[in-house]
Amino acid sequence: MDLKKINSVYFIGIGGIGMSALARYFRFIEKNVAGYDKTETPLTQELEALGIDIHYNDDLKAIDDCYKNTEDTLIIYTPAVPKTHSEYQYFLSKGFEVHKRSEVLGMITKDTFCFAVAGTHGKTTTSSILAHLLNETGTPFTAFLGGISEDFNSNFLFRGSDYSVVEADEFDRSFLRLYPDVACITSMDADHLDIYGNSEELTKSFNDFVGKINPDGKLFVRNGLPLDGITYGIEDDSDYCIRNLKIEHGAYIFDLKTPKTTLSGVKFNKPGKHNLLNGLVAFAMAIEAGSPPYRLAEALGTFKGVQRRFSYKIKEDDFVFIDDYAHHPTEINAVYDAIAEMHPDKNVLAVFQPHLFSRTRDFGDDFAESLSKFDSILLLEIYPAREQPIEGITSKWLMKKIDNDNKKLIGKSNLIQEIKAQSPDVLVTMGAGDIGLEVSRIRKEFEYAN
Repeated sequence: MDLKKINSVYFIGIGGIGMSALARYFRFIEKNVAGYDKTETPLTQELEALGIDIHYNDDLKAIDDCYKNTEDTLIIYTPAVPKTHSEYQYFLSKGFEVHKRSEVLGMITKDTFCFAVAGTHGKTTTSSILAHLLNETGTPFTAFLGGISEDFNSNFLFRGSDYSVVEADEFDRSFLRLYPDVACITSMDADHLDIYGNSEELTKSFNDFVGKINPDGKLFVRNGLPLDGITYGIEDDSDYCIRNLKIEHGAYIFDLKTPKTTLSGVKFNKPGKHNLLNGLVAFAMAIEAGSPPYRLAEALGTFKGVQRRFSYKIKEDDFVFIDDYAHHPTEINAVYDAIAEMHPDKNVLAVFQPHLFSRTRDFGDDFAESLSKFDSILLLEIYPAREQPIEGITSKWLMKKIDNDNKKLIGKSNLIQEIKAQSPDVLVTMGAGDIGLEVSRIRKEFEYAN
């Protein structure tokens, strides 16, 4: 498909974080853009403010006629939309160009030097750091991010078209639609077993992704993963390595060893060694754009972060509120370790909203073990997203597995009341569902009360 011949782009599921980045891109290059989504959110409101028409009912009459011309209209849909959706079925039956988000992302970035960030955890933070580093060093690039960068206040950034930064998403094998020149793999933990069935199939898919990399390109892998590539790690024998790590005033200070040199006194402000590793591999990838290592090291110290990735919402001496997207046991463990490192000996209350019935079922024991580490736990009902309920799999079922006497199953309506009753030193909200919409309400309630 020739994107240059497309005048109008219609999105089915425009409010998703990846879909909305594509919508911003097509609006930026002055195409007609409109779409459907199930729910109005701050993201859809921002798109509407850009002049993008959005409706919230599955209704063909709500679609403007300019999006009903098969010759120059592209339809982009998310796999989260059911195949029975009437708009999806209409465009499919009428012979429109109908593509998944990942396919279109591959089309857009195919003729650029593509940086692809893969891994079951850390994609959004790593790609956002990489975008920040490239921006600080004046590299002409376009970035499609899976979260809202606090440096750019957006999930889309255009600074030129020589390079592109994309997240290589393993869900639905989407990353096999990309054409990477330089890629990294941050992790390969079992996930999306509703798609893959078992961890062996997931691993095979990552190997297939490696096969998509330009033969002249490079692959960076976290030390310890069963893949051949340029390695990165902390206090080990990796090609890119962080050494002499210490914490000063809530920030990491360290030496950064590359295959050619060692940079001393590098600073990174985001808590958690998982974030530090994300920063390290973003640094290594950015060198492939020809950026001077010393400038990249300076830029690491000014990275602000990504919304809902260990985001401090309140940070006072007597009360800290952190929000994180963690929705997998490995990610919950990383959040716990970061809090323990940065706020030792504090009483920590975790509020967790499980995401997907299948993920809760597949990792129930691991979720329970991860959550049991916190001093107390408030558990919300499972956020279904694209799934129908699975018999017997509920938050009550999960709560019984948690080995901690200070646990409680609650609804969002009494969330603030329960937090106040706990009176924690540190509050952390976690989950990939709509718990993120509660964050501003919690912050407003507590920022003046402490």
